[in-house]
Amino acid sequence: MHDQMATGRQFRILNIVDDVTRECLRAVLDTSILGKRVVRELGDLVAERGAPRMIVSDNGTELTSNAVLAWSGDAGAEWHNIAPGKPTQNGFVESFNGRMRDELLNETLFLTVRQARSILARWVDDYDTERPHSSLGYATPAAFAAEVNGRA
Repeated sequence: MHDQMATGRQFRILNIVDDVTRECLRAVLDTSILGKRVVRELGDLVAERGAPRMIVSDNGTELTSNAVLAWSGDAGAEWHNIAPGKPTQNGFVESFNGRMRDELLNETLFLTVRQARSILARWVDDYDTERPHSSLGYATPAAFAAEVNGRA
């Protein structure tokens, strides 16, 4: 995702979402996000949670980079890029991104990267811990993940 601050400075957000639990595992905001940054964030997640069997993504340059391709092979995670122009193949993430845009990006005037990161973190925490999802039996993503992963 991308947006801009009140100053006109552009920023990007890398959202990493678990399509089973609906948790937003990472929402990384920076002025530029390259493949090496994606690899670092995914590596941290794998260290915390273990490797997923599959990762599904769009075809953004940061997600099709040599660094990401090499990492996915090393991590043993199958990487599936959706077909270009077919966002419905990754429907939940597209819905998540749309919700973030409607509720946060379109409604907030960001002045600095630091402020934007702080506001984004609060939005993600609210999304994960306060909002029940009908697809999860009206549990929040965090509560559902705790139940699925035996942390309840």
